[in-house]
Amino acid sequence: MLEIAEYESERRIRGALVLSVLLALMSLLFVALFPSIANSGADLDAYMESLPPAMQAAFGASGAFSIATIEGFLAVELYQFFWLLMLGIYAAYLAGGLVAGDVERDRMDVLLAAPISRRRVVVEKFCSLVPVVVALNLVVGVAVYATVLAIGESIPVADLVAVHLLSVPYLLACGGIGLLLSVAFDESDVAKRGGLGAIFGLFLLETVSQSADLGWLGAISPTRYYDPTAILVGGEYDWAGALILLAGTVALVAVSAEWFRRKDI
Repeated sequence: MLEIAEYESERRIRGALVLSVLLALMSLLFVALFPSIANSGADLDAYMESLPPAMQAAFGASGAFSIATIEGFLAVELYQFFWLLMLGIYAAYLAGGLVAGDVERDRMDVLLAAPISRRRVVVEKFCSLVPVVVALNLVVGVAVYATVLAIGESIPVADLVAVHLLSVPYLLACGGIGLLLSVAFDESDVAKRGGLGAIFGLFLLETVSQSADLGWLGAISPTRYYDPTAILVGGEYDWAGALILLAGTVALVAVSAEWFRRKDI
């Protein structure tokens, strides 16, 4: 049981750990720079307020909070852009090769020659993303908290845990979009690039819809339901949004599995 998921996870866990370490080092750099930036005398809040509304929304700086605090700084500089956009793209890009990669290289025929259903293949391949997402959150979360303490600052542990915990449904939803494209296309590069473009496009859709007072347009974007700034700055946990993301992920995986069951490869 779950042999495919285990095998696929083992193939990807090393790359995930390398990425986790690189992101941890990047977060260490950001946090280590905070004291010098905060003491520089620069009016960071005035600078952010001078940006166009769309730019403020993109960086999560449209609310009433100061980025001269460690919570606001982390939200804007690290989580709102790198975690929300770049990791979302990474999850969709990685998922884009789950099925299409094997189909393109003629490995799927060998796998399906075993007594295993197509639906199970799709579901287990998607499940292999879970250890990757968990590893990223654990390594980077611990690194951020340790560095914050090292520079003499403090941050609520519950909020930091929540920002990483609630990112799991978000990243899995992005992976679900990539999985659907991986089933739709037989070429891995096409599916991966499609996932990259889809997440970036949905991120822009949510950003533009907020700044243009057309919030309903961004309802289909996963970024609507995960707001790291609200968690870190305001202590607001959107559990309903997490449930919506999980439900959307289940729906995407179910559609992908059924599509692949009917597909001629």
